[in-house]
Amino acid sequence: MYPNDPHQFPTPTPTPPPTDYLNQIAPQAPKKTLMSFGIRQVIVVGGALILLVIILIIIVNSIAGARRDPLERLSARLTSTETIVTAAQPNLKSSKLRSLNSNLSLSMTNTNRDIAKPFLSAGIDIKKLDKKIVAGESTEALAERLENARLNAVYDRTYAREMAYQLGTLLTLMKQTYTDSNNGELRTFLTTAYNNLEPTQASFANFSENE
Repeated sequence: MYPNDPHQFPTPTPTPPPTDYLNQIAPQAPKKTLMSFGIRQVIVVGGALILLVIILIIIVNSIAGARRDPLERLSARLTSTETIVTAAQPNLKSSKLRSLNSNLSLSMTNTNRDIAKPFLSAGIDIKKLDKKIVAGESTEALAERLENARLNAVYDRTYAREMAYQLGTLLTLMKQTYTDSNNGELRTFLTTAYNNLEPTQASFANFSENE
């Protein structure tokens, strides 16, 4: 083979393959799909869902508790008030106050008897009240003040003043419960109880030993 041989063809210079071709034959990284979560992602998502459920439970329980508390307090207060009213009767000197208290005792007895059904319709079992609420509505301190008044011979006017205040708080709680509730049966009961107690509360507030 001669270098200057005119019949000798030059050896062609190899052309590098196009980039697209190289990309086609190169190993392809696996494509991530929307469902291809790793363990860490599953744990994060699961934890977030659990936290959301806990928050929702807390919110629901808070709302339910906010609705139950006034009802339970009202029931507990009615019961404790009736106890004070019953215990007071033998200690009253004024015939007018004895008559007023006797009527109140009958009204409280009827109210505490009739309360069960409408409260149950609102989800409250008056025999299963929260113990903390019952303790908070205790009238032990009031009973002690009345005993001191009896020992100091000022029972009648002390009792009239204390009962006017006690019934006033009951009326306020009844109005609050009525406003917060949309239960028809409960609202009917509250209206009747309120109308029965309101004039009695006014009579205690206006009581005078000089009459």
